Amino acid sequence: METNTDPSSPNLPVAELHLHIEGTLEPELIFALAERNGIELPYADLDELRERYEFTDLQSFLDLYYANMSVLQTEQDFADMTRAYLTRAAAAGVRHAEIMMDPQAHLSRGIPLETCVNGVASVLAGSHEEFGISTILIAAFLRDLPEESALEVLEALLAMNAPIGAIGLDSAEVGNPPSKFVRLYDRARQAGLRLTAHAGEEGPSSYVVEALDLLGVERIDHGIRCMEDDELVERLVADRIPLTVCPLSNVRLRTVDTLADHPLPAMLAAGLNVSVNSDDPAYFGGYVDDNFAQLDAVLGLSAFDKARLAANSIHSSFASEERKAELLAELNA
Repeated sequence: METNTDPSSPNLPVAELHLHIEGTLEPELIFALAERNGIELPYADLDELRERYEFTDLQSFLDLYYANMSVLQTEQDFADMTRAYLTRAAAAGVRHAEIMMDPQAHLSRGIPLETCVNGVASVLAGSHEEFGISTILIAAFLRDLPEESALEVLEALLAMNAPIGAIGLDSAEVGNPPSKFVRLYDRARQAGLRLTAHAGEEGPSSYVVEALDLLGVERIDHGIRCMEDDELVERLVADRIPLTVCPLSNVRLRTVDTLADHPLPAMLAAGLNVSVNSDDPAYFGGYVDDNFAQLDAVLGLSAFDKARLAANSIHSSFASEERKAELLAELNA
């Protein structure tokens, strides 16, 4: 993916709040790691792999996403993937990143918890000094697996004193409502972790209500289908609940037909606390700056809207109040 280095369009400082580190695996790195680890890929070359990035729905993406994870074998692999993302994110204007990782997806293929956690965390530990990006690691749990599995992994993460600051809920949404994970979220809250969950992407707006009322989340990942429920919109506005919207992802996964049809302008007009994020940028056609650039080209975002989206991302982060103040000062400057 080409880095945006045009000096005439400086990127606003933003916080990226909805980012899956496994979704940053660019095709070139997939092939490089496969070669390093002696893994035979089912694609002849980069072009054949890229051809598979035309998705019909969330599941068609997840199938490729999990298949490509096979190249992640060692701590070094996880570290290299993380460093590649931070390098690109810094160029996109990201100054704080809250990075989700799917530990269950690695455990299920025989990769120890320590390998994936330590590999990612080793790079995040120096991210502020190396890239100017403060970071928080989020353990995301797969909603299509039983809650018992998630609880076991959470306990293992807590036992190893893993440097996680929050938990999330991702993967196949339809048929896997938030109500399935009440005990998991109760345990995470008890452990002092911050709480977020994917809801209202492919699943109905009622999943957003469940995530708020049953899981007690502070932030909703995606949430675009809240627009189907006026009462819910009023509640989200009144409570300033953050919605981490991923426009290019929504289009690529067919939850929105085209960028021109995206509800983001209506969400802003309604007063919702929305931010722009890249989700799985290697798969969905772009990083945060690419999302802003394409939104601007198609929807004509005003300078005020861009600044508001950037400010929303900072306010909605789990960063310290001191760090938020630093980033808001940078944005205002």
